[in-house]
Amino acid sequence: MRPFELTVEEAAAAIAARALSPVELVDSVLERCDAVEDRLHAYVTVRAQQARRDARRAEREILGGLHRGPLHGIPYGLKDLIDAAGIPTAAGSRAWADRTPGRDSTVAARLRAAGAILIGKTHTHECGYGLLTPQTANPWHADAVAGGSSGGSAVAVAAGSALFALGTDTGGSIRVPAALNGTVGLKPTYGLVSRHGVAPLSWSLDHVGPLTRTVRDADTVLRVLAGHDPSDPASATAPAHRSAARPDTPGVRGVRGLRGVRVGVPGNYCFDHVDPQVEAAVRATVDLLGELGATVVPVELPLVEYVEATQWGLMAPEASAVHEETLRATPDLYGPDVRLLLEAGRHVSALDYLRAQRTRSLIGDAWTRLFDGVDVVVAPTTPITAARRGQETVRWPDGVTETVTDAYVRLCSPANITGLPALSLPVGRDSAGLPIGAQLIAAPFAESVLFRVGTAVEDHRTDAVGLAGVPQADLIHRPQTSEAGPGGSTREQ
Repeated sequence: MRPFELTVEEAAAAIAARALSPVELVDSVLERCDAVEDRLHAYVTVRAQQARRDARRAEREILGGLHRGPLHGIPYGLKDLIDAAGIPTAAGSRAWADRTPGRDSTVAARLRAAGAILIGKTHTHECGYGLLTPQTANPWHADAVAGGSSGGSAVAVAAGSALFALGTDTGGSIRVPAALNGTVGLKPTYGLVSRHGVAPLSWSLDHVGPLTRTVRDADTVLRVLAGHDPSDPASATAPAHRSAARPDTPGVRGVRGLRGVRVGVPGNYCFDHVDPQVEAAVRATVDLLGELGATVVPVELPLVEYVEATQWGLMAPEASAVHEETLRATPDLYGPDVRLLLEAGRHVSALDYLRAQRTRSLIGDAWTRLFDGVDVVVAPTTPITAARRGQETVRWPDGVTETVTDAYVRLCSPANITGLPALSLPVGRDSAGLPIGAQLIAAPFAESVLFRVGTAVEDHRTDAVGLAGVPQADLIHRPQTSEAGPGGSTREQ
């Protein structure tokens, strides 16, 4: 196995045992970037020279007896909404093209202190306002979308050009690309991970979280990211995340590992208008959880008829407020899809915004009470797998038609509205070979439940999606550009 194919857990163990050097690992990941990046375009910028310097420093520290923990020497990608000192944060937009922060975001600073090595900044749908990331190719199929808005982060992890990455999630932007690319994606509880130094889209819905290859890796990364930050007004003062899915946890791997865990399966909403292959994979996952000792409980999700209106009633005006000055001064710097959304958000009245806030409170209270009777809810992450490039709508057998974006946000937005933690993990592939994701949702700050259940699924599946092979024949070939911009990346030699 080549070093770039390792999980975080495997690489960390090899580094700790001095069987693998951070230099060897980073070199392997950068070589992987060279092999696939001109076709995938996961990255806006690859900082190869600095990454190698950081790897040599990590090697010296570890050999000298200073080991910073399981992320020391581990290469990662950072979404181009998240500040890293001295590297442009353009948010995928010409409107922000000249912005270079002088300081790290809180999450980048915590990863730096933990010894993680930044490979580069990953592509996002412009301003994080979309579910496609059109610059980036899906590594499983050349004609499929990568999903968004954290598409670059998901593709980097899926293809092996990062061992983990960070993304942001306002209406599914971590979980959607995780599902479409066969990775794990975590949207933590609102306020658990700081957003200081992260370009906002909708401040009451935005979250930062990891994309990884395994549930255990998501647990490992979250333990570094989580914790109160006074620089973020929404930062929670609850205790920082505690691991509950470590490999040595008694019983997690055994048949009795989920005894006493109550798994809620929605009888409404989450399986309405879902591709049969997606539904079958998720229901098979529920069956597996039952075989592992969990109690399966039918549940009815409350107030779901208000979810779509509430999501857009909050996100649209908040996003327009964030971009108000730039939109007024230089509207032509935005792409047509994002500009249309920002213009529309300006027309949401204060009364409608307040109604959305009130409805959000009612939905949040009702969904939190749901977890008095269950420990975790299991549902599809997205109702369809990766759509084809250029596909705009999904038509269901009963005649209902919705846009691809609405389809992708539909099952993810409840966790943003409520702030509940949600984890997407791969549970199979469709007939075209495209990954299928299942979504686990738990009570506030119950990430440990998500990790326990997700790890049990991961340990007992025999058809794991794995690392994308990225065969040459299955990818769109696009020439590498010399300047940052849509579909291209810059590279520091």
